[in-house]
Amino acid sequence: MPQGTKELASRHFSKHELFLADLNSGTTAALVSASADVVLVVDEMGIIRDMAFGSDELLSHGYRRWLGKPWSQTVTVESRPKVEEMLKEADSGGTSKWRHVNHPSDDGADLPLSCSVVPIHRAGGSSRSGGGHSVVFGRDLRSQVALQQRVVSAQLSMERDYWRLRHVETRYRLLFQVAVEAVVILDATTEKLEDANPAAYKLIGQAARRPGWSLSESIDSGSMAAVQQLFAMLRANGRADAVEVRLSGSSDPFMLSASLFRQESSTHLLLRFASSQPRGQVVDRGSKQRLLEIVENAPDALVVTDLDGRVLTVNRAFLELAQIANEEMAVGQSLEKWLGRTGVDLSVLISNLRQRGAVRLFATQMTGEFGSTAEVEISAVAVTEGDHPCLGFTIRDVGRRLTSDARVGKELPRSAGQMTELVGRVPLRDIVRETTDLIEQLCIEAALQLTGDNRASAAEMLGLSRQSLYVKLRRFGVSDTIAES
Repeated sequence: MPQGTKELASRHFSKHELFLADLNSGTTAALVSASADVVLVVDEMGIIRDMAFGSDELLSHGYRRWLGKPWSQTVTVESRPKVEEMLKEADSGGTSKWRHVNHPSDDGADLPLSCSVVPIHRAGGSSRSGGGHSVVFGRDLRSQVALQQRVVSAQLSMERDYWRLRHVETRYRLLFQVAVEAVVILDATTEKLEDANPAAYKLIGQAARRPGWSLSESIDSGSMAAVQQLFAMLRANGRADAVEVRLSGSSDPFMLSASLFRQESSTHLLLRFASSQPRGQVVDRGSKQRLLEIVENAPDALVVTDLDGRVLTVNRAFLELAQIANEEMAVGQSLEKWLGRTGVDLSVLISNLRQRGAVRLFATQMTGEFGSTAEVEISAVAVTEGDHPCLGFTIRDVGRRLTSDARVGKELPRSAGQMTELVGRVPLRDIVRETTDLIEQLCIEAALQLTGDNRASAAEMLGLSRQSLYVKLRRFGVSDTIAES
């Protein structure tokens, strides 16, 4: 058999005149209807004259309105050239290639179909070129589009998880390297060194960098029994109290604490060495005095109050913000006299300090004695231990760096931190609306980037019609001109 005949036999029935020649119109219609999800019969002008659907679900979407309309007018704008090209191929007497076209739907989401046009060859030998009709076979691609969207979503989720892990690792490495306390990580089975921070190498010595080093080489022999007991208690109970140890060649005592953790299939020991000397023995009184001088002359306002918010002491920067002449005018007064725009800000601050011990970057307003106001950020800490419990407040004037109201209305916050800064300055409904717009804009930009700026594919990925996507592109200014794909 010639090569061309073999290829023809693989695409078409080899004995169709034997089995299909005497079929009546009803049987032929049933076979054609069952061969695809959507079947259209179009005339020589491309007008839809009849149609059949493979499921009742497709019938419920109002596609019957296509009847009597040109096929090219029932598809989206970017699909019209494909429809015209398929009709031309069928007009020449051949079967067209399969192409992806989109039909608008009543529910707003386009109906994606993979279509091919087959000209009808009648018994007399006439075809579409002779004034006949053609049959359009359409395969429903919604399940494939949904699967593609899930794949893209899974890929984006994996990328987000990857970068989140990278950021966590970066933070861990940074904290590990800059920690003043000596930290050592050992393999729990062999007790061999796996990692140590610079403070640990400085304390133990460079011998720890030697391959095969073990902790027993750097711990005084008299302390090894306590160390082994610490490790045994840790393996048995998962926790143990710190023990006092001495390093080889040193008389200074250290408190050794240990934690047990698992990573993948292995177990590790995290050891921390802290000086056991009382802090009072190493305090430099001169440094303490310099610290007090720095606090007094700091550019940020510093206030110390009792647990009810009554001022105990302030620095010079606070006097300037409050527009008062000396510290005596502030002592004994409630900080609420100058702080807060609603009269409840100080209560909120004190409540959070009692619950959490610290507050960071609390945005509020400070009012001076003569009526001037300043936008400020407050960081505060509660000191509840000792004979004189108190609250400490750092107040920073941020009026110069805050955006104007006009800019706030036009420029959306780019992070949760910036969004929370708007609380108290912008109504909640505006914050929610602008945040929703931001999320919608970012999703559209991501879809265009993933599809190489293909509007049709981006609209399918987002579950929007092409027209809806165009409206949103103009609204957000993502693209000045809309190019047809």
